[in-house]
Amino acid sequence: MNRVTRPDGAHAPDPGAARHTVVVGGGLAGTTAALALADAGVRVTLLEGRPRLGGLAFSFRRGELTVDNGQHVYLRCCTAYRWLLDRIGGAGLAPLQDRLDVPVVDLDRPEGRRLGRLRRDALPVPLHLGRSLAIYPHLSLADRARVGRAALALQALDLTDPALDTQDFGSWLAAHGQSPRAVEALWDLVGIATLNAVAGDSSLALAAMVFKTGLLSDPGAADIGWAHVPLGDLHDGLARRALDAAGVRTEVRTRVTSLDARGDGRWSVRTSGGTVEADAVVLAVPQREAHALLPAGALDAPERLLGIDTAPILNVHVVYDRKVLAHPFLAALGTPVQWVFDRTAASGLSEGQYLAVSQSVAQDEIDEPVAVLRERYLPELARLLPRTRDAVVRDFFVTRERHATFVPAPGVARLRPGARTEAPGLYLAGAWTATGWPATMEGAVRSGVGAADAVLGTLGRPRPAHLFALEEAA
Repeated sequence: MNRVTRPDGAHAPDPGAARHTVVVGGGLAGTTAALALADAGVRVTLLEGRPRLGGLAFSFRRGELTVDNGQHVYLRCCTAYRWLLDRIGGAGLAPLQDRLDVPVVDLDRPEGRRLGRLRRDALPVPLHLGRSLAIYPHLSLADRARVGRAALALQALDLTDPALDTQDFGSWLAAHGQSPRAVEALWDLVGIATLNAVAGDSSLALAAMVFKTGLLSDPGAADIGWAHVPLGDLHDGLARRALDAAGVRTEVRTRVTSLDARGDGRWSVRTSGGTVEADAVVLAVPQREAHALLPAGALDAPERLLGIDTAPILNVHVVYDRKVLAHPFLAALGTPVQWVFDRTAASGLSEGQYLAVSQSVAQDEIDEPVAVLRERYLPELARLLPRTRDAVVRDFFVTRERHATFVPAPGVARLRPGARTEAPGLYLAGAWTATGWPATMEGAVRSGVGAADAVLGTLGRPRPAHLFALEEAA
């Protein structure tokens, strides 16, 4: 191979020579990086230890059902994930709402069960939510007024200010007049689902980014989208076909055991089945796995990766013998139940209704036995959905993601590394890297784009014209 000399005297591959990049990890971050690099003319090998692609957004079979491990949604402002859906031909299978509409049922009311809605109007920000908040029945008139003032203060925050990451969102809300009820019925209703943490445990920087981008940037930014097919159809099936068409060599059931920098500027990627040589490596695996694979000197303080804690998400799955939920999804207050989604059509169920209950901030429940969770959640669903009281439960099961997201605690920003490492030719991707986003599908895809950009810059390759541009949604 031709070589050039770097300013430090070491040899590096000639930018004009053929290039090969190995992407380690076939989640959304790795898949994105592989597609972007292949589209730029780079030869790519994608290595995934599991028998499938998709990372933590996958599906499995249970009898006649195709089950998603957890409910995943995205918003119209998730422009990177929307780019990925378009790139793999899946946008039509995961459509967005025409307009934000979230039914919210409160069970903790003196008059009994009460339904409210969070909707947007076709008006400019912040008026697009004004009418909805003005009649939102789960807040007092005083709370509604104070919410508006807090939203304006939130909109004025500078997301580039590093001081925001030293504060917690709960304290900021309290300082801006938000009552515990307002936090429960509005701020945490959104924040728990997007951050996997309550306001008091969340970095103000990440919370502000969520609310400014999702609710205060564009009238349609918070419109919700979700897969109307199993996630595996998108993140494994369609993604695999797109990778194949782009010329990516994809190997599943291939776990990487070490990364070794060679003296000629290339890399040896060792697996249980052999060794793959590469000009560049994108390490797109969870932070603890990345820490174990990083060679010495790749990061100034690699132990910081171990400081990025993880948080679980619990999903309760219930199949009834009849339809009990009239909405595609709803959120709940005054009950342990957080969000309920109708997954009947997507699962392939032919009779009855299949509901998925998504429970974030599940540290206290993630290891509870199924019998205990059944005893807890079936009565709560009966309170929330009166039609369940006459229905027969045909199946009840639980899926657990113990390390579903990173913890968005104050101070986490200083722990999250960028795409580039100190080791030439080695790059990082994953929702836990420094994307500015919490641990979402959007953050994962953005990290893959960022890693691909870094590789292309080093290899001297032009960026594909159609690749999602991070700056457009910054």
